[in-house]
Amino acid sequence: MDIFRAVINLLVLLLLTEVPLTRAEPLTLGVSVGAAFAISAFFGAYQYTKCKVYECCEKPWLIRNFTEMRTMLNQRLYGQHLAMQTVVQAVKSHFDNESPHKALVLSFHGWTGSGKNYVASIIAQHLYAKGMDSSYVHLFISSLHFPHSDDVDNYKRQLRSWIIGNVTACERSLFIFDELDKMDVGVMDAIKPFIDHYPQLNGVDFRKSIFIFLSNTGGNDITRRTLEYFQAGKPRDKISLHEMEEIITVSAYNEEGGLRFSQLISSHLIDHFVPFLPLERQHVMLCIRDYLKLKGYEPTDDRIKLIADSLQYFPKSTQIYSAAGCKRIANKAELIVQAQMDDEQEADLFRDEF
Repeated sequence: MDIFRAVINLLVLLLLTEVPLTRAEPLTLGVSVGAAFAISAFFGAYQYTKCKVYECCEKPWLIRNFTEMRTMLNQRLYGQHLAMQTVVQAVKSHFDNESPHKALVLSFHGWTGSGKNYVASIIAQHLYAKGMDSSYVHLFISSLHFPHSDDVDNYKRQLRSWIIGNVTACERSLFIFDELDKMDVGVMDAIKPFIDHYPQLNGVDFRKSIFIFLSNTGGNDITRRTLEYFQAGKPRDKISLHEMEEIITVSAYNEEGGLRFSQLISSHLIDHFVPFLPLERQHVMLCIRDYLKLKGYEPTDDRIKLIADSLQYFPKSTQIYSAAGCKRIANKAELIVQAQMDDEQEADLFRDEF
C-alpha cells in the first residue's frame, strides 16, 4: 500500500512541476492533463485494491442481509414478538432508503437477559461483513466509557467528536449505547443534532447512520403489564407495541438514567421504543437447548430441566418469569454438564475396577 501512495505522490509532484502558475503552454498543458488522468486512474485502482483487502464503507463489507437477519431472530429470539415485528423492518426500511429524513434511532428496553444485546449484535452481524468487529460498529458502555458524574461536559464533547469522526469515515455507521440506565443525565443530549432532521452538519450527512440504545429502564413497568396479561388469561403476543411504547416513554423520561428529562424524548427523535418482555420458563428452556447444541453437549430433556431448575423465577406464587432471563444459562449449564461428565467418568472407573 505504501508503494501506491508513493506513486500517487510522485504523480502529484509531476503535475505541480509541469504546470507553471504564470502560463500554460499547449505541450505543458497536455502533459498536466495526462498526469491528472493518470492520478485519477491510479487512485481508482488504489481504492479498488484497498477495499479488496481492507474494510471499506461499501460492498462487500456492507452486506444488508435482511432475510438472514429475520431468519436468525425467528430461530433464536424467544418470547419477543414486538421486537420481531419492529426491528428488522425498521432497519431494512432505513438501509433501503438512499436519502432518509433522519438517522434511525431504536431504543430497546427490558430486564437483563431478555435479548436486547443479542438483537443488537444480530443487526450488526447482518449489516456488516465483520459484524461487531467492524470498524463501522461502535459500542459504548456507560460504566466503561462514561463512569464519572463530574465529567459529563467532557463526555459530551468526546461523544460529539467520536460521532462526527466516525460518520465522516462511513455514513452507514452503527452506534450502540449499552447500560443507558447507568448513564448520567444530559450525556445523551450531545447526540441530538446528529439524529435530528438536518440534511448535513458542517458538510457531514448523519441521516444514514443508526443509533441503538439498550436500557433496563421501564423494565418493571414492562413486566407489570406482561404479568397483567398473564393473570387475565390473555396471550402475551396480544400485547401491542402502542401500549408498550406509551409505558416506556413515560418510564424512560422519568426514571434515573441517560434518557431522564432528555431532549431526545421531548423532541420525539427516538423512532421506535422496543419492549423486551420478561422471559417465561418455556423460553429459558429453549435458550438452554440452543446453548447445549452450540457447545456440542447432548440437549436431553432431563439435562435441560435440571439447568432450568437451577435458575430463579418470579413471582413466588406462579414462578413463571426468569429473574435473569437467559443471561445466566452459560455458567449454570457448564457447571451442571461438567458435574454430570465427572459423575459418568467416576462410574466408568468404578465399573472397570470390578
